[in-house]
Amino acid sequence: MKRIAIFASGTGSNALKIIEHFKAHSSIEVALVVSNKDTAGVLEIAKAHQIPTLLLEKNIFRKSTQLLNDFKVYQIDFIALAGFLWLIPAYLVKAFPNKIVNIHPALLPRYGGKGMYGHYVHEAVFAAKEQQSGMTIHYVNEQYDEGNIIFQASCTLTPNDNPTIIAQKVLQLEHKHYAKVIENLLITPKK
Repeated sequence: MKRIAIFASGTGSNALKIIEHFKAHSSIEVALVVSNKDTAGVLEIAKAHQIPTLLLEKNIFRKSTQLLNDFKVYQIDFIALAGFLWLIPAYLVKAFPNKIVNIHPALLPRYGGKGMYGHYVHEAVFAAKEQQSGMTIHYVNEQYDEGNIIFQASCTLTPNDNPTIIAQKVLQLEHKHYAKVIENLLITPKK
């Protein structure tokens, strides 16, 4: 059984889709939900699905490798970032090579990097009068949004699409594709 840890900082809509997708899977399960906010909605989702949770403290996360010990206890094989806003430290990237993925609400490499998340991305896309947007799933490295791209999906934008509508269109793509891409990676892992 492959065991996933989901990292999330917010409401957890992508985390919920991943949890639901793997609920009755024969060889993959969500084993842990990790957050950096004790008020994050994703913690309630985890509780409702009887999934253990871990709450991170920033300095410990950045400077200590304690999380690796926790991951051994939970037998974590793979990490999916689902709206997690902290940069992943080098020790974690090295411990999980090509086993940490992130979903970004834009077509990278455009509209990525530090500070480009959530509504900031959609406002930038809107301000640039882009005719399309989308989402990117990529491997995580030691920089924001710079890991190798695994999958992208796009949506057409109209002149009437404000940042809220853009966000809704992109979120639909995220919900449709993220869990399936994770499943494909775990069933046919990168060599």
